[in-house]
Parts: sequence; structure tokens; C-alpha cells
Amino acid sequence: MREGRWTLRTAAAAMGLASAAVLAGAAQARDVGGVACTTPQPVRCEGEACATSGALADFGNATDAKTGRKFWLDYPCDLKPGEKVTFVLNLHGAGSVGNWQRHYFPASDYVQKHRLVVATPTAATTSPLLPGGGGPAVRRWDAAADDAHLQNITDWVFDQFGRKNIRAMWLAGHSQGGFTATRIICSDYFKDKVDGMLILSAGRVGTAPFVAAFGPPKADGSPPDPRPRGAGSPGAGAAPACDFSHVFEVGEHEIESLPATSPLAERFGCAARVRRPDIVDDKPGHVWDYARAGYKVWGMKARPGKAQVYEFPNCRDGRVVADVVRIDKGHTEGLEPKVTEAIVKLMVAARGGKAQAAD
Repeated sequence: MREGRWTLRTAAAAMGLASAAVLAGAAQARDVGGVACTTPQPVRCEGEACATSGALADFGNATDAKTGRKFWLDYPCDLKPGEKVTFVLNLHGAGSVGNWQRHYFPASDYVQKHRLVVATPTAATTSPLLPGGGGPAVRRWDAAADDAHLQNITDWVFDQFGRKNIRAMWLAGHSQGGFTATRIICSDYFKDKVDGMLILSAGRVGTAPFVAAFGPPKADGSPPDPRPRGAGSPGAGAAPACDFSHVFEVGEHEIESLPATSPLAERFGCAARVRRPDIVDDKPGHVWDYARAGYKVWGMKARPGKAQVYEFPNCRDGRVVADVVRIDKGHTEGLEPKVTEAIVKLMVAARGGKAQAAD
């Protein structure tokens, strides 16, 4: 009888501890700003299903209260009070939307493992991509229509997670989203907040020129007309005035060549470039350009692949400067899981602290 009473008493105590653990876990999985955290993340899709499920038409689970515009927020469901996170503001390219970018560069797949907060908005306006009205009208980032929205999102994330808990902030952008990140990173608003910039198939700091026939294929599937010689190549040249870590990712077929030097590496006193071990992915990315896949410069259907990683080591003050070239890839093939995580690891390894210093 005594043994039986001891067993029952012990079992009851164990059940109480288990209940307390469940309650504690539920408390940790609190909503942030009214945005529920779920694992896996909500409104995700895979492959061809992304083109037919309607998931990409969903603009988000969070709301910019000042504009009423939706955006996507992904964060660790077990986030503890006071825990430090890396904040990534993830910008899509022209003609795209936030949830496509959320799948193209799926940093949200790693919010739990690498303690990320990822905000992925959608541009407001549809206008010609090229200055002077050239080309078709597409959804694109515009200073007048979107800069305040991006600042609102940043303020909201800082308020909700605590500015002192943002160990680092990164701007990430694909294509025209990358050009937008380059445009705003040294602005009065962002220069004392952003610690790093990830450019995905856009303008490297220290230009990596696009191939002459860069762009989407024509309606019949043939390559676009080559740009005239001397017309220049989209991209960033000299390093901007403010300081930040820089990771550049590009498909092999998009650029003519990758420079062996970097103006930011020179600024931060980094050592000469070294090649890290290649990354081999046996799984494809989540998405691609479903309507125009087939021209290798623009991008094929997502598939497994290999990536080369070049880093400028030993940069001053913990900065990171690196280039990632995805072999046999083009502009729109979604990033594979291992290369995505490798880029995330570079980001979280870099120096942070701007947001905390300005708190």
C-alpha cells in the first residue's frame, strides 16, 4: 500500500510538472503584436502548387497600422523574453510579391534554428520598371509609395521585440528589391539601424556586371535583345558612405564575371578572398518563374544544385563580406535549403549592434 501511495503521489506530481511545462511552453509561444506563431509557418507552398494554390496572393499575417498594408512576419515560436534576434527585412523583386520572396529566399525556414525575425512586405505600386516609362508595368518598390511603409515595419518590429533585443538588422533584396536595399541603406532612417545587406541577383557593391542578354525571355521564349555596348550594367559601384556587412548571391548565368576584390573588404581591412567548400544541395528551392522558365539566364525550374562560396576573412570589427555563386542557375530559381542556411549563417555571424547602440 505504501508503495502504491508513493507511486500515485509521484505520478500526480509528474503530471503537475508536465502541465506546468505545457503552460510555460504555451506562454513562450505568445502572439507578437497580434500575429500568431505557428510551426510550420502559415501559407506555405511547394513547387507547382505555389502557382495554383493562391498562397502567393496572400499579402501577409501582420498589418502596418499606419497604412493598413499587410506584410509577412515569421519569428521563433519559443522566443523567450529578452532573447536576442537577428531581424531581416526581405524585399521582393519587380513583378513579384512578398509571399513569393518568402519562398524564393526562405529565411523563414530558419527562424527557429537561427533566431531570426523576418518581415516580408509587398510593394504598393504598379508602374514601368525602367525610367521614362519603358517596358511593361509591374509591381515594384517606389520611394514615394513604399519607403515610409518599410520604416513603419521596422519601427513596429523594434517596438514589438524590443530594440535592445535586435542584435543585428539586415536588409535583403532580390533584383529590384536589392537595388532598393542599396538605395535606402545609408538613408537618414536606416543608416543607424542596418548592420548588413544581402543582395540576391542584383547590384553587388563592387559591380559584378550582368550578361548582355540579361532579362526575361520574349513571348516566344527566345532570349531578350542584348543591351547595347557601353550602356552599362545595373548594379552598385563604389561602396556607399555608411558601414555594413555585405553578402552577394547570384546565379552563374546572370553575370559576366565575379570580381576577386571588394571595396567593402578594402574598407574593413579584410584579408584576400578565399574560397570556402562548395555547398551541394540535393533538394530544389520552393519556387521559380512559372510563366517564363526555360531561358537559363532568367531561370529554369527549381532543382538541386551546387554553390561556390567566396569570403574575405578577418574583416575589422567582425564585419562579413562574402559572395555566393549558384552554379548553372539564373535569376529566378528559388534558393535551395543548404545554400539558404549557409547565407543565414554568414548573416548571423556578422557584427551587429546598431539598433542597440541607438536605443
